[in-house]
Amino acid sequence: MSLSIKKLSERDFEAFFSLIVAFADYEHLPPPDLAAKARLERDAFSERPKFEAYLAFLNEQPVGYAIIFETYSSFLAKPTLYLEDIFVLPSFRKQKVGFGLFKFLIALAVERGCGRMEWQVLNWNQLAIDFYEKLGAVHQNEWLPYRLTETQLHTLHKQFSASGMKSAV
Repeated sequence: MSLSIKKLSERDFEAFFSLIVAFADYEHLPPPDLAAKARLERDAFSERPKFEAYLAFLNEQPVGYAIIFETYSSFLAKPTLYLEDIFVLPSFRKQKVGFGLFKFLIALAVERGCGRMEWQVLNWNQLAIDFYEKLGAVHQNEWLPYRLTETQLHTLHKQFSASGMKSAV
């Protein structure tokens, strides 16, 4: 089988979105709704895209994708390639599609002068953990992920605004 990896185009957006829905199903999460789909499309193809996406094709059939963006390390003074999602349809695993996508992203990170590449994995996803560790990736114990949800962001923003705290923006 012939593996090819291509940057997401508007022509391939529906296939990309169907892969995101399949990923949500795999992770037992609700899929993006129509409003989220519209935001994904807008954010992928805007003048200043919020993310980049790449599709993996086996014999012209889209079977996987990766979403990335760059962050920046002030200590390294270099960009970090952040991998938001990587997913391959379960029926196409064991055909080195995920490995091919990962190799592609590593080459992209090197080409862009990145000081590192980072991502997160769910603690129950042993297949992914084994895959990453086989490549030599190291689990970071010293960093703890934190998150504010959209609702929390809005609540805090209202609290800060009510208290007279000025925004620097």
